[in-house]
Amino acid sequence: MGDRMTRPRLGFLGTGWIGRHRMAALAATALAEIVAVAEPDDACAAEALKIAPGARRVDGLGALLAAGIDAVVIATPSAAHAEQSIAALDAGKAVFCQKPLGRTAPEVAAVVAAAERADRLLGVDLSYRHTAGMRAIRGLLSQRTLGHVFGVDLLFHNAWGPDKPWFYDPQLSGGGCVIDLGVHLVDLALWALDWPDVTAVESRLYAKGAPLADPPRRVEDYALATIDLAGGTVLRLGCSWGLQAGREAVIGAEFFGTEGGASLRNVNGSFYDLVAARHHHIREEPLSALPDDWGGRAAVDWLTRLAQGHRHDPEARRLVDVARVLDAIYGRA
Repeated sequence: MGDRMTRPRLGFLGTGWIGRHRMAALAATALAEIVAVAEPDDACAAEALKIAPGARRVDGLGALLAAGIDAVVIATPSAAHAEQSIAALDAGKAVFCQKPLGRTAPEVAAVVAAAERADRLLGVDLSYRHTAGMRAIRGLLSQRTLGHVFGVDLLFHNAWGPDKPWFYDPQLSGGGCVIDLGVHLVDLALWALDWPDVTAVESRLYAKGAPLADPPRRVEDYALATIDLAGGTVLRLGCSWGLQAGREAVIGAEFFGTEGGASLRNVNGSFYDLVAARHHHIREEPLSALPDDWGGRAAVDWLTRLAQGHRHDPEARRLVDVARVLDAIYGRA
């Protein structure tokens, strides 16, 4: 870690909606100079260059890495994340990548190993950790205010589902709703509980209302999992695409302890409005309030540390812990 602020030069690989949103959040900090954009779609590239008018458009990752940058922000389809991240790290660049970092735990582990080898800062857009509500809940848990937390219920139902075909090809995506949405839930719970060991995982995967019969060719759109943790805590996870949920999204993380409970829940079916509460039996008190503009905070946190001179963070190994749970849900472990 350095002792002075620098102004990193950033390159962006992929500037679809999510890439541009993160670009705007990073540009607003004035902590970095955005110098290059690699985006095959003309319209997306043009929109990105409106956010960063001083940047130039280049053709592909190789040209991006040669553009005098210090770090790469990756927002491309999932199949490419691990390979692109490793190429950037091997070139000595820090990396901030969309989730999932890899389609399987071995892919994620290879990226983390590359970050350690290069001694470069690796960040992944696990943004729900950065909601005000989840920060407040983690504070309660770290102080053991809720007593022994024995149960955690995790839900993420997206009534729409992805609109790009590659999400539905397991070779490209690594899986369906579990790797798309469940990754956030597993990460949130293990992070909030300070990374207990996972002792057992059981799961049931469905596609179009029936048990998933052909995982190499189809992805799940509804999943249930039970995850047992050392110390006697059980996680129950449910996630889906296209569920008849009566609203756009159902998002929740509920922590049940011997001395009380706490919950993070979305408001009125929103993907973005999330509030937390502490539970005292049938009463609850708010832990956070709206508005809470959290979407870009994971990226800003990474950039802030990068500008402060941070290099490889050993906590990156936790990305592998989460990926191993997903592999177990898929029966790959």
